[in-house]
Amino acid sequence: MSTNFPHWMDKIKYELKHAFSLTEDKAEDAEIDKSVRAGIEMEGTNLWVLIFAIFIASIGLNVNSTAVIIGAMLISPLMGPIIGVGYGAGTYDSSLIRQSLKNLAIAIFISLLTSTLYFMISPLTNAQSELLARTTPTLWDVLIALFGGLAGIIGVTRREKSNVIPGVAIATALMPPLCTAGYEIANGSWILAAGALYLFTINSVFIALSSMFIIRYLHVKPKSFVDSQTTRRVKRYTFIIALLTALPSFYLAYILVQDEVFKAKATQFISDKISSKSVYVAQAQIDPKAHVIDVTLMGDFLPSDQLDALRQSLKTYVPDAQLRVHQAANHDLDVNALKSGLLNDLHTYTSKSESQKDQQIQILENLLNKQQQKQAKEFDLSQNTQQISQEMMVLFPQVQKIWLSQGQAWGKDSETVGDQTLILNVLTKRTLKNSDQTKISQWFTERMQGKAVKVIFAKAVPPSSK
Repeated sequence: MSTNFPHWMDKIKYELKHAFSLTEDKAEDAEIDKSVRAGIEMEGTNLWVLIFAIFIASIGLNVNSTAVIIGAMLISPLMGPIIGVGYGAGTYDSSLIRQSLKNLAIAIFISLLTSTLYFMISPLTNAQSELLARTTPTLWDVLIALFGGLAGIIGVTRREKSNVIPGVAIATALMPPLCTAGYEIANGSWILAAGALYLFTINSVFIALSSMFIIRYLHVKPKSFVDSQTTRRVKRYTFIIALLTALPSFYLAYILVQDEVFKAKATQFISDKISSKSVYVAQAQIDPKAHVIDVTLMGDFLPSDQLDALRQSLKTYVPDAQLRVHQAANHDLDVNALKSGLLNDLHTYTSKSESQKDQQIQILENLLNKQQQKQAKEFDLSQNTQQISQEMMVLFPQVQKIWLSQGQAWGKDSETVGDQTLILNVLTKRTLKNSDQTKISQWFTERMQGKAVKVIFAKAVPPSSK
């Protein structure tokens, strides 16, 4: 068995190498080059498609429709110039890098102009959740851009093209940040606009960097020059450009990681040390930049010594962090923050029971429809009471007054409610004979054409004299 073990190991290595190979179905270098250069063009058809896609994405963000936003990202040509930058860096093609950056700048300008004009004339001015989500980049945006770029350039370098590029465009969400920046510019919110552009920049840089790495790994033929000195100079300049682009991005990624770690530890601190059966955290605002944790509490009032103990224990979670506490008995209670927190909790609770609520609504609608259908078949009192009264006064002069109504029978031992019954209350001047009561009952039964009826007779009571 020991002699066969190396053979099995070699076979496993071969199968794994074959399974994960990126070179076996790789397209020819000339075909890859042609495909990338065709995608970076930002004129004619591509430019008009970009404008229409920006309009669609802006409308989707405006009405908070995820499906519309996804549709806009599917037709957007923004991925082309970004991959062109990475491909140019990987093949030491400085002219392609310049051309790609120029086309990307044109695309960004057109996108911002289009989205800003749309939001300036749009009657919908409130910022929806899809818009607000595009103003603050996180670590996860960096990871999505990195792996999305890897998937995108692998798709471009295959012999058989697939739907990788549209999928990457959706995952990395390049268009929504530009539309959000246009929204913020239209509303004069330059800081939030900068945040949206920051998110777009992170996505673009990491897509380009991951594209460059794959192109280098696949050994795509670099651009050839007249002499070796020119080749070395271009390679050096390309390396410097790539390095200057990558270093700030890695620094920004590091900052994002630190922010996410701070948020996670702060959230854990609130859960471990503050939240309890007697204290409810109505609102928690965590600011990783200022290292401030701002909480609004309801429930038992925490005295100052207990708050000091909380601030001391906070150091074991996030050193140098500041804890601000607002309580119901404090004059500095942030009512707006409290209201926002309660509304968020209410939204979360109602979202969890959404399906159950829909089922209850459907049941009630079915019952209402049945009741309406049943009522449509029932006797119309308003149209028939006067006519029946006139007929009875002629046929039975002894009748003084009648009341016509509908009701249901319900006995003490009954398990179900009876059918609808027409009830005729007859008031006479004197007590009727049994034969007269029978005549009136038979006439009323025939008059109602077989409906369930009930006749009640009563004698008028003369008014008492003083």
